[in-house]
Amino acid sequence: MDARFLGLAGEDWRAIAFSAGVSAAAVLASLPFGVACGWLLARRSFAGKALVETLLNLPLVLPPVVTGYGLLLLLGRRGWLGGYLFDYFGIEIAFTWTAAALAGAVMGFPLLVRAVRIAFAGVDPRFAQAARSLGARPLDAFWTVSLPLARPGVLAGVVLAFARSLGEFGATLLFAGSQPGRRTLAVQLYLLYEQPGEEAERRLWRLAAGAIVLSCAALAASEYLERRGARRDSS
Repeated sequence: MDARFLGLAGEDWRAIAFSAGVSAAAVLASLPFGVACGWLLARRSFAGKALVETLLNLPLVLPPVVTGYGLLLLLGRRGWLGGYLFDYFGIEIAFTWTAAALAGAVMGFPLLVRAVRIAFAGVDPRFAQAARSLGARPLDAFWTVSLPLARPGVLAGVVLAFARSLGEFGATLLFAGSQPGRRTLAVQLYLLYEQPGEEAERRLWRLAAGAIVLSCAALAASEYLERRGARRDSS
């Protein structure tokens, strides 16, 4: 018998910890690309920009299962890229914790980019131009001027991407599967729903309540950071 804490079994807490870990890994892996894409979309005009924006936002409108199937076709053992990685390097991505992190990263990436783009769009480019006129190189002006000014919006995007990854189900289930000890919070909720008995139902309700609290906290933190950034811009 699993030890109980707050009415949840050990496997429920493992699902929470696993979800938090893969969500953090997903955000950390996608953050540099999200910042780069957000800055590019906010500061540059180029041919095909509308197409790039459409492709970046596809995970928001596609059924998550379709996204997971696409990841499986690309990175599965017999996938276009995954087959090459497995045959020549012995690297298997699908149905591992890495797959769960990749699924969360893909699903949360559009929210991250959108928040970062809005943040950079709200920063007056003349600040970076002033730094350049004083001798700063473009990258130095970005790190010392543009990024610090956009930091609240970037952090808001990080929180939203983390929360989206934490609640991801369809893409994760198809691409990462459901293995004991490597089940995400959403997958564990689904499995509890499928189990008969009052004990499983009580655990389901408690786990769902915890997920709601975490989601509300993430949304509140994101809203606070966005408002903080707006107040800084208006001051």
